[in-house]
Parts: sequence; structure tokens; C-alpha cells
Amino acid sequence: METKEPGNIGASARALKNMGFGNLCLVNPGANIDDDARRFARNAVDILKSADICSCLEDAVRDKSIIAGTTRRTGRSRGIIFPAESGCKRIYELSSTSKVAILFGREDRGLLNNEIEECGFLVTLPASTEQPSLNLAQAVLIIAYELSRAGEIEKHNETGICHKLASHEELRSLYERMPELLKLLDYNPEGDRNINEKIIRNLKHLIGRAGLTDWELRMLHGLFSQIERKIKGAG
Repeated sequence: METKEPGNIGASARALKNMGFGNLCLVNPGANIDDDARRFARNAVDILKSADICSCLEDAVRDKSIIAGTTRRTGRSRGIIFPAESGCKRIYELSSTSKVAILFGREDRGLLNNEIEECGFLVTLPASTEQPSLNLAQAVLIIAYELSRAGEIEKHNETGICHKLASHEELRSLYERMPELLKLLDYNPEGDRNINEKIIRNLKHLIGRAGLTDWELRMLHGLFSQIERKIKGAG
């Protein structure tokens, strides 16, 4: 997200290629792929050349089914947070049938709250309290290593996942229906004015962690429609 240093772009490309990966997407980058980026990339200039450049996060994850964010900060409001090893194992399992995006934040501020909200879960990279902030390319290398390691461990095992999951763009239409449905249900327990926002946020995190198959997505749309018809008919 909004990378500021060309060297970090190049070093991230090198880290990806070191671990056998090749898909790099730069979202609204504040730095160009210049000589510094190519120098830090070393023998991974091909990844720089093939990198996607998107103006916003929505465009970058439109066709992705699962979005995982990376963070060093923890907190209940940030949803489910996995350590790097178990988080990358989960990502690897999901990626066997569906497209997964892993978000890395800015060098100085990490991921913003609205970007965290788009993530089904987060992967944390704990570090010393004396120097908790990792260099961007180092974080990319650690995650890429853990993904590669998960692949080596699991390559002979059955994942148990057999269906392609709906994309983030397809899920968005379901999320957009939730506020109106909660309003129709008049679900607003006394003493908590923000309960609907919390419900929607937690449902998005729940779905974002596991994903939905096309059939499950259609089923939920059907359930929503039936509830809406029943309530409006009763009114």
C-alpha cells in the first residue's frame, strides 16, 4: 500500500522471487520503479516489470476471495489475528482453490483502519518492543518464507477444500444488503447504539476468514430476500 521507497519495492520483489513467488501488486505507489528499485531487485527485475499497479485497494482485490493483512499491532477491534506461521498455513490452504491477497502497509504507518476492515484476518509479525517496526521488504520476506514452508509441509496432504470461493467483488453485494436487513429486523439492543456496525464488521471478518462458495453466496442472498419479503409483507 502506497510504497514510498523505490528500494523497498525492489527488495520486496527480490524477496518474493527468493521464495518462489512472482505476483506483486503496488497500490497507489508513491515511488516509481526506477534504477534504485531495479538495483535492489537484483535478479528479480522480471517481477518488477510484471507488477500490477492499481490506483486503489478496491481495484487490487476485486477478483480475490480472501484478503489477509499484515500487522505488528494487535487489539480486539482488529478482528482475528494469527501468528505468521499459522496464518500463512491458512493462506496456503485457501490458495489451493481461490485467489488470496496479502496486504502490506506503508513504511511509516502500516495499514489504515479502513484497509484493515477489508481483511478477513490479519497475520502478525511480533518483534522486540525496543524496535517493533520491520522494514517492508523484511516483512515480505518473512511472510513469503512462511508460505513457502507451509507449501513444503502440506504438499502431500489433502487440504479438505474442494470448492472455488466467491470473489471479494461478489461478496461486496452481500455486505451492502446487511445494514438494510438489520434495520428491517429492528435489531438494536438497548444500551449499544453501534451494535449494527459491530455485527456487520464481525460478519465480514467471519466470512473473510473462511470465504463463501458460489452456492453459499446465492443461498445467503436467497435467505436475505425471503426475510425481506416476509417482513415487508407483514408490515
